[in-house]
Amino acid sequence: MFLEIITPEKKIFSGEVKLVKAPGAKGSFEILTRHAPIISILEKGQIKIIDTSGQTTFVEVGGGVLESKDDKIVVLAEPVA
Repeated sequence: MFLEIITPEKKIFSGEVKLVKAPGAKGSFEILTRHAPIISILEKGQIKIIDTSGQTTFVEVGGGVLESKDDKIVVLAEPVA
């Protein structure tokens, strides 16, 4: 899967990943390979990323929107205030 996390100021993350866990408006959720298409509003919190080498990274967001389709995930994030 390919993940991009973008804020109005810059691109925070771009790369191949195995797992993404996001703070959805109705609770956190995970996306794995071949996940069904989804669009979700994100709350303030951490996005957990596990890349293809198994390394875990956490990215703080102040909210935003996530779209996942055809193994490509795009997060339009608000910076943390």
